[in-house]
Amino acid sequence: MVSVEEVAKHNSKDSCWVILHGKAYDLTEFLPEHPGGQAIILKYAGKDATKAFDPIHPRDVVDKFLDKDKHLGEVTGEIAAEEEEEVTPEEKARLERYENRPPLSQIFNSFDFEYVARHTMSPNAWAYYSSGSDDEITVRENHRAFHKIWFRPRVLVDVKNVDISTTMLGTKSSVPFYITATALGKLGHPEGEVVLTRGADKMDVIQMIPTLASCSFDEIVDAATDKQTQWMQLYVNMDREVTKKIVQHAEKRGVKGLFITVDAPQLGRREKDMRTKFGDPGAQVQQSDDSVDRSQGAARAISSFIDPSLSWKDIPWFQSITKMPIILKGVQCAEDALKAVEYKVDGILLSNHGGRQLEFARPSIEVLVEVMAALRAKGWQDYIEVYIDGGIRRATDVIKALCLGAKGVGIGRPFLYAMSTYGEDGVCHLIQLLKDEMEMNMRLIGATKIEDLNPSMVDLKSIFTHSADTARDILGENVYQHMEMPLFKGSKL
Repeated sequence: MVSVEEVAKHNSKDSCWVILHGKAYDLTEFLPEHPGGQAIILKYAGKDATKAFDPIHPRDVVDKFLDKDKHLGEVTGEIAAEEEEEVTPEEKARLERYENRPPLSQIFNSFDFEYVARHTMSPNAWAYYSSGSDDEITVRENHRAFHKIWFRPRVLVDVKNVDISTTMLGTKSSVPFYITATALGKLGHPEGEVVLTRGADKMDVIQMIPTLASCSFDEIVDAATDKQTQWMQLYVNMDREVTKKIVQHAEKRGVKGLFITVDAPQLGRREKDMRTKFGDPGAQVQQSDDSVDRSQGAARAISSFIDPSLSWKDIPWFQSITKMPIILKGVQCAEDALKAVEYKVDGILLSNHGGRQLEFARPSIEVLVEVMAALRAKGWQDYIEVYIDGGIRRATDVIKALCLGAKGVGIGRPFLYAMSTYGEDGVCHLIQLLKDEMEMNMRLIGATKIEDLNPSMVDLKSIFTHSADTARDILGENVYQHMEMPLFKGSKL
């Protein structure tokens, strides 16, 4: 037990205590490791930080990762209520836009969700979700790469009945796509990732649980039903006992696949996110703070718990601690795909982290062509399941990936935008839109089931032509009348 008066004395960088949910914690040593820098914690030094903590963090994160000797116990005495911050004119305008957002009946595709999100999300949340590394060429190229692939449809095929269900990692799914792992769900919705869980359950779609979720792992699993399939994305902790505990707990809770992230030994530089001015100094994941050690990247925290020494030699250890299928998330070339087969993992996820890590990393759909050619050359195409993510916005993108050999595809940002703007209804609506697109385009390409999709149905002549912006068609762009976006009620946006 510790008194509220005693906590108030520890209000500096040299001794920083905070109150969370009625308990006191000593965060002095943790200050340099906080992903948002020290300033945001120091703002609440000696005070109750619960209100600022809850919208972003899982409630159990401190209990899990802060050394027990830093847990100071229950706080006695009356805890002062946090002062209400004045709502700025910009925030009032944003809230008004949210109230007047278009009805779901006007949302026809994933881009509509993104458009509404850009105008209704808080600036810091929008910047975090939408940002990519450096010049954001990779994040744009991820979707643009799908435009280089054209269809070669079959005609006079009986397509009265179309089945878009499939099996991924041994589990049936109503569709060949899944909701992939994305961090900090509560930035977009107060309930966070459990909104995605409930939507995925209603629509029979697989959900991948992120390590850096705003909800705790158990909250997300508890929100699922018995018939629901969930996978887990894992950032590997330098403390292998911590990693082992996380993995085995996930398996015990019924998770059906372990996706080990292998493309993020440190955090990429996301300048849009860095440039955004948060309401609280230091609240940015990559806030510039001279007192934080940046020698290993933009945020010291990424190297404080993610192991940059992770290597192929660790794969047998993972195989020894779990029976879950193991998938390497972040493979980006044929050589590593072949090596994954040699190490007998169950799958690979071709991914450049949504364009948020290495700038000029190739789009996953392009890597898929290279990888499948290499696997087929050795007769290994059936030894491993191949997935991709990054830039998928339409069912035609999904179909192109399946034609080229992908078992399924992950979709991330569109579901964040749907959740942030319309909650669970938005998530379900986006899934239904994609399902409807999927059935329609399967008919139009001349396929009645997923197994019918094959490389002969696509034209790949342009797939390896990279399109970093060079000579733009200015005249063409100026005269082109852009398609209209959904209308906000009473707004001229």
